[in-house]
Amino acid sequence: MSWLRSFPIVFLLFFLTVFGASPARALSVMDPFNIPAAMDSGTVKAGDGIAYADGQRHYLDVYAPEARGVAAPVVFFIYGGGWNRGERSDYQFVGRALAARGFVTVIADYRLVPEVKYPEFLEDNASALRWVQDHIGEYGGDPNRVFLAGHSAGAYNAVMLALDPSFRAEYGVTMPIRAVAALSGPFDFYPFEYGEVQNAFGDAPSPEGTQPINLVTPDAPPMYLASGTTDPIVRVQNTENLAAKLTASGVWVTTKYYEGFGHMEPVIAMGALWRWRMPVLDDMVAFFTRFGAFPSGVPYVAVAPEAPATAVEPMRKIIDQLDQMFEPIEN
Repeated sequence: MSWLRSFPIVFLLFFLTVFGASPARALSVMDPFNIPAAMDSGTVKAGDGIAYADGQRHYLDVYAPEARGVAAPVVFFIYGGGWNRGERSDYQFVGRALAARGFVTVIADYRLVPEVKYPEFLEDNASALRWVQDHIGEYGGDPNRVFLAGHSAGAYNAVMLALDPSFRAEYGVTMPIRAVAALSGPFDFYPFEYGEVQNAFGDAPSPEGTQPINLVTPDAPPMYLASGTTDPIVRVQNTENLAAKLTASGVWVTTKYYEGFGHMEPVIAMGALWRWRMPVLDDMVAFFTRFGAFPSGVPYVAVAPEAPATAVEPMRKIIDQLDQMFEPIEN
């Protein structure tokens, strides 16, 4: 990845792309991670803006390996944003990263607070899962090898879809969930301390029933739970507590604690630009492989990127800015 050694050129390309090709386009703090030069090659956007239900927030994108033969495993990735922000376009780098490792990857928008509250955002994701069940074969994916993944609020959504079968049943989702990967997720945060959480969950008739920690059964799928040890938004105890509950119930759980990292870096490090910081993508793929992603062997070898000669401090500032956008989930 020699382009990393000349990061200022990449940033120049970013601004030329944004301002030259689409002057009216709204800038996002996630844009540097999504310019073509900063994403994995050998992938395609196989589906762009596909409606999975009626409504402005009910569209999804599909990413896939450029070279596809037999049906590939599927990752349904749910982005975070405190349940009140987020766009699927901000996470193109995640779709490309997983596609470069051989997965057909689906990223769906869903309705956000204040338009909706719990449980509507979970229902939207369940509805998108039904689209996956019905249509992912048309894009080269295998509906019998589906994995859930998410970051932050998206990690909560993914884990809830896995632990509470009523959401999937409501939309007729019968395909198996092979395993779940949850990054920086809130799983044990009642009572609701802060505004974002109160706005999303404050009207729930059974607050304790919104907590993944209270829904663990021996029927839960295997889970990979990861957190930065210095996460200022979602305490690492969320991962520790859910992992302990899963273990006590006899559910396979793998935990990864990335020393010294905060809230956003685990998901940012899935992308090519920041992957040298931690092996979160390799850890996730290895976990999914353990549970049947590639029965015939992994077709793609992960490339370990080198640390860039420059870019570290500018990118740290962007990631610090991202962390500052969120309220803590709890004290």
